[in-house]
Amino acid sequence: MNKTRVAVLGATGMIGQRFVQMLEDHPYFDIEGLYASERSGGKKLRDVLKVRDYCFREETLEREIEVMDLEKISSAARVAFSGIPSELAGHTESALAESGVAVFTNAGAHRMDPDVPILIPEVNPGHLRSVTGQRSYAESGGFIVTNANCSTTGIALPLKAIDSKYGLEEAFVSTYQALSGAGYPGVPSLDAVGNVVPFIKGEEEKMETELCKMLGVFDGNVFRFADMRLMANCARVPVVDGHTESLVLALRDAPSLGELSETLSGFRGEPQMLGLPSAPDKPVIVRSEENRPQPVFDVYAGTPERARGMAVTVGRLRSSNGYYKAFALSHNTIRGGAGGSVLNAELAKAKGLL
Repeated sequence: MNKTRVAVLGATGMIGQRFVQMLEDHPYFDIEGLYASERSGGKKLRDVLKVRDYCFREETLEREIEVMDLEKISSAARVAFSGIPSELAGHTESALAESGVAVFTNAGAHRMDPDVPILIPEVNPGHLRSVTGQRSYAESGGFIVTNANCSTTGIALPLKAIDSKYGLEEAFVSTYQALSGAGYPGVPSLDAVGNVVPFIKGEEEKMETELCKMLGVFDGNVFRFADMRLMANCARVPVVDGHTESLVLALRDAPSLGELSETLSGFRGEPQMLGLPSAPDKPVIVRSEENRPQPVFDVYAGTPERARGMAVTVGRLRSSNGYYKAFALSHNTIRGGAGGSVLNAELAKAKGLL
């Protein structure tokens, strides 16, 4: 298989550097360039390193950061992985798509566009075909695929498994979100240490709409949102990586806890059937211990090695007063960030879109 040339946008940020991590020695993709703002142009990756739990190859650390140049990117790369802020992403990603680039983005600027999918390959792979209806695809072959918000991703995988078999009617979610989701180390230490901040701008609104789009259907023309209700409370907690989320669910059917556990453990999706490189063997891992999942133990769940941090861990399954309760944990900058976008691009490659 010929490797597809890719650009990483926002290479000085946490998500951008997770992209670089996920793309090292990738069997499908080859990094053409690392791009960021003028402030970082000419620096080497090692000079702006934020990822501290992965050992990059020496030649990767020596790569130079280039100033964002849309004309150069569109001429040199078929794919752009975008880790730039949402306020910059809207225009930049649209311009790249119009020039023939396939954009896989973590930003939220295009998530609710009527012709752009919010894609998680195990959850809604059929939504990927919506890109063929984007104007840029018809004119140049370029298109945009978005990730879900990181906290939405962490619950979408187990909720897809549950909804498909038992019917999800309501979900009440409380999130305990890591600092890296706010661009750590950008959170002031005095705000973070020994503290919980019960507000994350826009987060609850994103969760309450994105999941319904993903669990809905694409009928070939429009997205039809799932008929369910989700309510979210979101807080920032002093954890570096890993979003922990509390779930209270109302289901159409009434499975036993054993049946629910088996459904989650046995859940597989198209990435697993296709053997995509970054797909975890088990996208949902169920823990039986009374005190799991925990970020310190479970944030890097997922095998094989390339899928480390790509699985969601679920624990404390129980029922009460007609509702089902659980906790879910996911790595917010890998599965909920760069790793999710890379998996999206792997699916697009497998489907002949790249």
